Amino acid sequence: MTAPLKLGIAGLGTVGAGLVRLLTDNREHLTIALGREIVVAAVSARDRSKPRDCDLSKAVWFDDPVALAMSPDIDIFVELIGGDEGPARVAVEAALKAGRHVVTANKALLARHGVALAGLAEESHCALDFEAAVAGGIPIIKTLRESLLGNRIERIYGILNGTCNFILTKMQEESRPFGEVLAEAQRLGYAEADPTFDIGGFDAAHKLAILTSLAFGTEVAFDEIHVEGIEKITQADITAADELGYRIKLLGVALRAPSGGIEARVHPTMVPKHSAIAEVSGVTNCVAVDGDRVGTLLLVGPGAGSEATASAVASDIIDIARGGGVPPFIVPVAHLKPHRRAEIGEHQGAYYVRLSVYDKPGAMAAIAKRMGDRGVSLESIVQRRTKSALPGASGGRGAPGAPATVTLITHETTEEAIRGALEAIESDGNVSEKPQMIRIEAM
Repeated sequence: MTAPLKLGIAGLGTVGAGLVRLLTDNREHLTIALGREIVVAAVSARDRSKPRDCDLSKAVWFDDPVALAMSPDIDIFVELIGGDEGPARVAVEAALKAGRHVVTANKALLARHGVALAGLAEESHCALDFEAAVAGGIPIIKTLRESLLGNRIERIYGILNGTCNFILTKMQEESRPFGEVLAEAQRLGYAEADPTFDIGGFDAAHKLAILTSLAFGTEVAFDEIHVEGIEKITQADITAADELGYRIKLLGVALRAPSGGIEARVHPTMVPKHSAIAEVSGVTNCVAVDGDRVGTLLLVGPGAGSEATASAVASDIIDIARGGGVPPFIVPVAHLKPHRRAEIGEHQGAYYVRLSVYDKPGAMAAIAKRMGDRGVSLESIVQRRTKSALPGASGGRGAPGAPATVTLITHETTEEAIRGALEAIESDGNVSEKPQMIRIEAM
């Protein structure tokens, strides 16, 4: 039998400990399947004394993850530290320069430094694998690297952040406000004390940057992604979407724009209720790929969690054990094309708009004119009187002059046109608050 494959694992949080348990529980099966044993030879973590539900008795401890990365006693360096700078970046660079294969779950590191790290991997003839960096247990990286290599990818999109999907699902199913559901997500451990990274769309954008490079053969370009979060989604938007036949999801979307550039964006999106992606609820993730040969392929599964993510990490280790040698971003770094951004104003599609319109003569006519001036055609208009808070007011009818909620659905138009129209509407003084706009994605 071939000599054991020796791992050095840096980071023993939920994923690291889950990986050790997986390799322990499935040792016999993996050894038979691969013809060699996989052993955890060395580990590194900030706190040696922390209780961990896994057997590390035979592993050598390193206080410095960089020293572990360079150790001649490991074959693969598994980076589970996290972060786009600091120990994670230095350790991965050190491992590749020392000729060690690298497996990482670090989306932020790859979104910022993926091309440079891929170059180091090529120079050292080492693997740089990262299945666990995007969508947890969903095998989207391998699908793009291997199964869909014979396709020209036209669009890739999906629900890439479980925290946001949990919040939007709860708001829809239980008619609860954003702040209340966010607090529950924090209590359950789905959201951090500072949830900005998740609800602001940045976590999804890191993942989309990686998927965009794999799908379209471009350099990883996180800073070229248009990012919006879900902080401004209200129960009024959730209710209106439901009545109009939609669900609101935070989507990451990348596609080939008519101009020839890449349109990459993360934002709240209305999707038809009848679509498969609308049914993806809770913390579940999904990724859809439109290929010229296979049509649309949808992968759904757990986007996080110790076991699902550990499974993805293990799949990369198994590939290396079998002698896999696919370049990190499918093609050699020298053949990655510069990322040419299609401006968000070029985006074409239908839009949902919510306005709080003052009840005064000519207001709606002025709004319609502003839309028409920019060639924005309306498919539907729904108006609701805002309930008055005045004592003794008639429930639901509202006081004269109080703002009315007006919901518009546009026909297909450009982002530049709808944004221009909304800016003009706001400047006219006919609305009491900033207009809400949500894109509608064709499924």
